[in-house]
Parts: sequence; structure tokens; C-alpha cells
Amino acid sequence: MSPYDTHQVFNQSPPFVDVNLVTLDQPLLDALVANGADPVQEGLLSFGEAWGAAERFELGRLANEYPPRLRTHDARGHRSDQVEHHPAYHALMAASMEAGLHCSTWEAPPEAAARGHVARAARLAVISGVEAGHVCPLTMTHASLATLAAAPERFAQWSPFVRSRQYDPRFLPFWEKRGVTLGMGMTEKQGGSDVRANATAAAPVHDDEYELTGHKWFLSAPMCDAFLTLAQAPGGLTCFLVPRFRPDGTVNGLRFQRLKDKLGNRSNASSEVEFVAAFAWRIGEEGRGVRAIMEMAQLTRLDCVAGSMGLMRMALAQAIHHARHRAAFGRKLVEQPAMAMTLADLALEMEAVTALTLRLAASFDRAAGDPLAAACARVVTPAAMLLVCKTAPGFIHEALECLGGNGYVEEGMMARLYRDAPVNAIWQGAGNVMALDVLRAAGRPTEAVRALLDRLATEAAALPGVAGAAQELDQALAADSPEWSARFAAGRLAGIAAAAALGASAPPQVAEAWARTRLAQPRRMWGANDVKALAPLLLQRALPLI
Repeated sequence: MSPYDTHQVFNQSPPFVDVNLVTLDQPLLDALVANGADPVQEGLLSFGEAWGAAERFELGRLANEYPPRLRTHDARGHRSDQVEHHPAYHALMAASMEAGLHCSTWEAPPEAAARGHVARAARLAVISGVEAGHVCPLTMTHASLATLAAAPERFAQWSPFVRSRQYDPRFLPFWEKRGVTLGMGMTEKQGGSDVRANATAAAPVHDDEYELTGHKWFLSAPMCDAFLTLAQAPGGLTCFLVPRFRPDGTVNGLRFQRLKDKLGNRSNASSEVEFVAAFAWRIGEEGRGVRAIMEMAQLTRLDCVAGSMGLMRMALAQAIHHARHRAAFGRKLVEQPAMAMTLADLALEMEAVTALTLRLAASFDRAAGDPLAAACARVVTPAAMLLVCKTAPGFIHEALECLGGNGYVEEGMMARLYRDAPVNAIWQGAGNVMALDVLRAAGRPTEAVRALLDRLATEAAALPGVAGAAQELDQALAADSPEWSARFAAGRLAGIAAAAALGASAPPQVAEAWARTRLAQPRRMWGANDVKALAPLLLQRALPLI
């Protein structure tokens, strides 16, 4: 050591980079196979290697270190309303679009029984763990075609550009581009989740063409080529597609007021916008806007679950990796019983989140031809979003704490993971909205919904606490005023679905431990659940020694 050096750096964990983010995740591999996706044939192993490269992690850091900026005017005073991003953001978008994160499930023939939601959910979780902000436009673009299907002419016009795997960020009319992205803007200052309170007015011009005047309090990803939105037409609340350019090639009347200064999700722009006689195409019938937009929301909610899964997974991997390299009081952290118990408890939760997310994605693949799968996609999606997305912030906080001060500083990525976690529990409907959606879907059960609830309870019947949870769910749904127990009912449904998913993909002792510690005898604090006997297995499954 040089005489001018005061110390050497040692007892620090090496960077968690240049790793395969798929092969190091045994619960993910098991859940993929259990739900009909072959990791090799789907190209997931090479995908995990590419996204585990040090370069990708660095792109994620830079995209958040240099957030987007709004340019409302050019140098000569002309309105432009463009959003500038750091090159790292564009590199991430290009890689994700090349992998088809925005379109892959739409590439299979419509009559295909399976359309790849399982493999896509796994990919989305992986990229979310590396950099979550750029996932927003990918999610909305992917989901947009579900809503555009209500307007066959617009679907035919836009879907070739959506299906393109070429990222093209140029500010041009969509017909001059190699590929497009689509955003959405539903909420207004006065309404929030109550979109029926929207005041933006839509004036008919000709056929399906309208002009919109009003505002949106949140317009996500304003750099996109078009936006799905809601406005009040003569026939009631209606869905519209608002392009950045009018059909004559002039810039459309979208006036961005500012970009939101957000807690997290900083690499992704969110904006406030005024519509000034903005050109728009009607999507679906007048007065049926909520129904049209819910087709999109269903898919975006699945992505919220998968995105939260990815954030949690990365936080857990970072925590275990650190604990295996950092020593304290004469032993590695992972050898300390209290730390091992905490990490194992987190790993057990990750098992359930992974199994539930991929099984939910599989229901989307089978929904077209299977009434039970369709019921699962409809009923379990809001319950899973409530459970997983609300679990993520606390889970990531506990993982961050495993790194101590190193987890709290911005030089690492744990602080960013923690900041990014809350948005998925707010976007597409906060917790109470999700719980009420569960009540609406399950409270007056159709034959398929009743059969689904019975099947989930039967599949997991041998696990501790499931029978009691199923009985409590039935009682909550049958209550005179079920809204008082909406969250409880949604949580019980999510717990039963998670137990059933674990029973189909995880080792039996893992499924038993999760049901025992989450349904039968839950303890609220991470690391307080007794998983001592399973700790070596859970940690090895969560992150094999490398």
C-alpha cells in the first residue's frame, strides 16, 4: 500500500453483473416449465445472459441519472412539445423492442391456443429488474391492440407498426416510421380513478374523426406516437386514439404543460397535457369508452404484476449476493442465523410471487378457448395485482436493509428499486380499486367463476390454511356489505391462487412452508416466520452459488 493511502477496500461484495438472470432463478425456471414454456426454445437463457451483462445495468443507471426533459418550443419559438431522453434510455428501448416485449403475443395467429404470455411475462420481469422505467411504453404499446380491436380500420392501420420490432424514436408521422409506441391518458385533475368524471369534450367532425378539447392530469410516456384516451362525446364517455400528427402531416394539438416530478420511475416521462382541438379517431361506439379501455387495462395489470415480480427478484438477488460476500462478527452474513432466516423468508415469498405471476400469465394464453382460464384472467388479475404490487415496496425495503448503508446510497441500485416499487400498485388502479374489481368479478359468480374458485381451493386443499382461507373468502363475498371486507376477500383469493400455483411448480416442502406461514400461521415481520429447516434450499433456489 502506498504511504499516501489511508486504507485498502476489502470485505465488500463484488458487483452483481455479468450474470445470467434466468439460469440463476430456479423458481422462474420451474414456473416456466409448469406453465408450458420451454426456457431453451423460447430463447430465455440467452435473454437472461444479455440482460445480466454489466453494460445493461450501466444503461439502467444512466437512464435514471439523466431523466427526460420536455422541450415545448424550438429555437425559433415554434411549438414542438417533444421529450428528450438520454441515449441509454433509447438503447434499452431498442433492446426490449427487438426482443418483442411490446408485441410478441400479437405475432401468433389469432386462432392460436397459446400466444406466449408466459414467456413474455418472464422477459418483462427480467428487464424490470434491470431498469423499470422504460417498461411503461412497452406495456402500453403491447396492450393497445386489445383496445384498437374495437375499431377494425384503426387496428389494421396501426398494428403493422406496433408489431414491428424496430425502435424508431424520431418525431415523425407514424406512417413514415419503422415502428411506433403508444401511450395512454385517462385521469383528469378532478376525477382520478373516477374516469366518468372526465370533462374533456369530443366534438364529431366526420365519421370516426373528432376534435378533443380538455386536459389530462397524467399522460404516460408523452414521447409515444399516439395515445388512447377518454373524452365526453355526444353519446357519453368514449375511447379515442390521439396521434401526435394529424392526417395531413401537421403536428397535432397536444400541448404538454410539464413532466411530472415523481418519486420513482424517473427514466420514464409522465406528463400533463392540454388537448387544443386535437385530432382523434373514435375507438368503438360512443358511450362505451370504459369497456373499450378495460381491454387494455387487463393486459397492463398483468404487466404490473410481472414488473413488481422483477423488481422484487432483483432486490432479493442483490441481497443474497451481498450476504454471501460480506463478513461481520467473524462470519459471512449469510451464515448468521438471523440474516439467513430473513433472506430465506424473502426467498419463500419470491417463490409464491413467481409461481402466481406465471400461472396468471398462462391463463391469458388459454383464455380464448377455456372458460376457467378466462375467469382466472378476469378475477385473479386484480387480486394478484393487489397482493404482489403492494408486497413489493416492503419486500424491497427488507432486501435493501440487508445491505445496510450500501443499500441506501444512490451509487447502488437498491434505492432505485425501492423508489420504482410503489408505482405498480397505483397505476391502473390503486389497492381499493383492485379489491372492488375482485368483488365485481367474483361477488356475483357466473358458473365459470364459481368453478374457478372451487378448482383453486381443491388444487391447494392439502396445504395448511387453504381450507380456512376458502371459507373466509366465501363468507366475505356473501356478506351483506362486502365492500367493507373487499381487501380481505381479494387477499384471500390471491393467497389461495398463489398456493395452488406453488403446488403446481415448486417443491412440495416449499409450497407447504408458504401456505403455513402466510395462510395458516402468518407472522407479519420478514424473518419472523419459521423457515429454518428450508433456508439452505430456498437460498440455493433463489440464487445458486456462483
